[in-house]
Amino acid sequence: MTPPPPPPPGPDPAADSAVDPCPGLGSLVVLFGATAGALGRDLGSDETDLILLVWQVVEPRSRQVGTLHKSLVRAEAAALSPQCREASGLSADSLARAEPLDKVLQQFSQLVNGDVALLGGGPYVLCTDGQQLLRQVLHPEASRKNLVLPDTFFSFYNLRREFHMQHPSTCPARDLTVATMAKDLGLETDATEDDFGVWEVKTMVAVILHLLKEPSSQLFSKPEVIKRKYETGPCKADVVDSETVVRARGLPWQSSDQDVARFFKGLNVARGGVALCLNAQGRRNGEALIRFVDSEQRDLALQRHKHHMGVRYIEVYKATGEEFVKIAGGTSLEVARFLSREDQVILRLRGLPFSAGPTDVLGFLGPECPVTGGAEGLLFVRHPDGRPTGDAFALFACEELAQAALRRHKGMLGKRYIELFRSTAAEVQQVLNRYASGPLLPTLTAPLLPIPFALAAGTGRDCVRLRGLPYTATIEDILSFLGEAAADIQPHGVHMVLNQQGRPSGDAFIQMTSAERALAAAQRCHKKVMKERYVEVVPCSTEEMSRVLMGGTLGRSGMSPPPCKLPSLQSPPPLWATSPHPLLPWPLLPPQCYPSQEPWSACRVCHTQLV
Repeated sequence: MTPPPPPPPGPDPAADSAVDPCPGLGSLVVLFGATAGALGRDLGSDETDLILLVWQVVEPRSRQVGTLHKSLVRAEAAALSPQCREASGLSADSLARAEPLDKVLQQFSQLVNGDVALLGGGPYVLCTDGQQLLRQVLHPEASRKNLVLPDTFFSFYNLRREFHMQHPSTCPARDLTVATMAKDLGLETDATEDDFGVWEVKTMVAVILHLLKEPSSQLFSKPEVIKRKYETGPCKADVVDSETVVRARGLPWQSSDQDVARFFKGLNVARGGVALCLNAQGRRNGEALIRFVDSEQRDLALQRHKHHMGVRYIEVYKATGEEFVKIAGGTSLEVARFLSREDQVILRLRGLPFSAGPTDVLGFLGPECPVTGGAEGLLFVRHPDGRPTGDAFALFACEELAQAALRRHKGMLGKRYIELFRSTAAEVQQVLNRYASGPLLPTLTAPLLPIPFALAAGTGRDCVRLRGLPYTATIEDILSFLGEAAADIQPHGVHMVLNQQGRPSGDAFIQMTSAERALAAAQRCHKKVMKERYVEVVPCSTEEMSRVLMGGTLGRSGMSPPPCKLPSLQSPPPLWATSPHPLLPWPLLPPQCYPSQEPWSACRVCHTQLV
């Protein structure tokens, strides 16, 4: 019997695996970039545009490298920082002749695919020096310019982390640089190379080739991933690490959780990690708590302090896990059941008739924007005694259906117009918690107004309340808004209401000369527009106004008392008081009533000189 022929000669898989330190690794694309501003560990912290990309392909199996490419990127703001100008040697004229970012990214993909094919490699993964280039520069800039990044830019290897994994005795990964890694490995670098970005890429390639000589199953085995979109959902954690939470302040009032997540594009926000904060009246106060997947992402988020969302700059500060749980946690069984459906768009309905039920709301929304699960996709907000509040939340299966529902904003249900807003899981929990156990945010420890004597009680509705004012509104804006009715305002009768942070709440009270004048002003000015916002004007009594100005609340369900007693005459007035002359001329009191503070000579809001 003739034996079978021997197999054809070819590579021995066992031998290959013995010399291949990374058997499952494809090609690496070593990438370096620079912006017109800060460099190094502060890259991207100043929100400047990308101006340079340098890259080279490395084939780990054959240890071959491709052609080194360098491409300038046209920046919208061509002004270079002194640090960048000195390090790069570039000028505004050379950048003005460069291609825009979208064209450069197309060239990048074409050239990389060609080099990978020439080297015989497979799928490639980016390798960068740290996280800043992708997370803090490319993704935020692409988001600002509405560019869609290729899939390649959603995963990468951090060379600092890979190096530290092989050499843990060195300094922490975040403190490593290309120069220190090369020095620790004893590599000789080309000190004569002065082409900006080229030396960095060449040195990174040398470091990678040296690491590949050391067999390791962990080396280049798990790339870092950048989330493509924010995942909504309830907060299920009872304890949250404080090293992963920040507070964003100055958000536009209409911002959604998706808008906040887009501001932090490139960073991995935890599932359900955006909690929009509400004030004591249940309205958004321009702040949000954001939870990230780890402390490194949180540290990068802090570098976006005073970056812009549209035309507004956003302040970013550290926050605690307790604050996040207080805002986003505390899920009841009812809320958990409502939020159990994943990947749903949540809308909030406000101003519903107290008699409205699921059938009425579904009929109001119409068949063109069906609620997920029908009546089960509606959550009505109620007081502890079961009375309706006029608020409800609705679930929609996709963005298109939610957009169709938002077109019903200010539509009529019965005799009432209904407001519709985008909402979040955290807002659902805050609103339910607020009505179940009082205001969720901490209450004031002192009244908003320093009134050292009893208020003049009055039940006549000789005042008007303005709701929905722009946060930038001044007393002069209010007088202009009221028009002819401003002539009927009592002296010093305009009172701005501040929130717990001492910022405008969007509410104000006006003392009119009579109840008839108050009613006429409300009828004439209700829902008029001030600075692109419509303002609600409703009559109220002096007692209702006084309760709110002293720290209480006034809602559809009636008044809640202020959280504290009036201060004694020996207590100095708080510096954040809204006005020293809201109801009675207390500055006429002798200065010795306030020995620890100089007497005020002018109103701290309208600067009216006091006698």
